[in-house]
Amino acid sequence: MKSYTAIIRKGEKQFVALCPEVDVVSQGYTVEEAVENLKEAVALYLEEMGEPEQYGSQETFVVKFEVSQIGKTSQIVG
Repeated sequence: MKSYTAIIRKGEKQFVALCPEVDVVSQGYTVEEAVENLKEAVALYLEEMGEPEQYGSQETFVVKFEVSQIGKTSQIVG
């Protein structure tokens, strides 16, 4: 059995759960329901597609970062 990551965000009416290792998303009215639905979706994905090679031996890192400047692209790039 392999471990996967769930990133969960609160939507308007439901919680949205993302598994970044396989780029699968699901949702539920509670965090627990969102995770259970994500587990099922990931299992179905792996059954159909197999595990992507790039994630076979790599760890997933979830990192927060800040963007200090919000404005027009030309101001940020130029």
